[in-house]
Amino acid sequence: MTSTPHGARARARIEITAAIKEEARRRLADQGAAELSLRAVARTLGMASSAIYRYFPSRDDLLTALIIDAYDSLGETAEAALKASAGAASGERWTAVCEAIRGWALAHPHEYALIYGSPVPGYAAPATTVPAAARVGFALIDVVRDAHRAGELDVPALPRDLEAEAARMAADFVPDLPPAVAPACVAVWAQLLGLIGFEVFGQFTRIVEERDAFFRHTVGGLARTVGLRPADAAS
Repeated sequence: MTSTPHGARARARIEITAAIKEEARRRLADQGAAELSLRAVARTLGMASSAIYRYFPSRDDLLTALIIDAYDSLGETAEAALKASAGAASGERWTAVCEAIRGWALAHPHEYALIYGSPVPGYAAPATTVPAAARVGFALIDVVRDAHRAGELDVPALPRDLEAEAARMAADFVPDLPPAVAPACVAVWAQLLGLIGFEVFGQFTRIVEERDAFFRHTVGGLARTVGLRPADAAS
């Protein structure tokens, strides 16, 4: 069947948008996000400078698209590991999801830097990035939630001065879990991303050599923090 002009234009727009984002990712790797320029991307692609603005009205719009793509790619990776580990012990599922996140980061260091590295000067991420950003965190929370439903979660202790904050956090994003779990989830999320960031950005050079074993050991400790039984613990 012959395609309509409208359909051809839509496909062309998808292809050109993909090409713009691919060139922008290449420039992120070569020059960093702070140096990203729509005009430079257009020049490399052989586009008129004015034409690229029909796809991305500003550099910030392009950055936002790249950020959402990176979050979604990482989220899909974490969710795939969660699904693939269904039926395994909670500690094993936790380790599987954490290792998937690490694997993605090591394979996409510049995109990891874009979403978890230093802020880009002059750029403020809009609220549209939040759903994609939340995916990886919710994959980890799903492991905790499933363990709780199975009666296998050891709820962490909570100091009195955190009780009100824990209740607020739980109401915001884990209303079906004990409030004490919420601060623990936030803490291990930050620690996991920092741990991976240290490896991605070279901070472990000449410090940690057996990085796979070190990572598994460390995420086992994070599992205990949220009340899970680590993958190497007896069931």
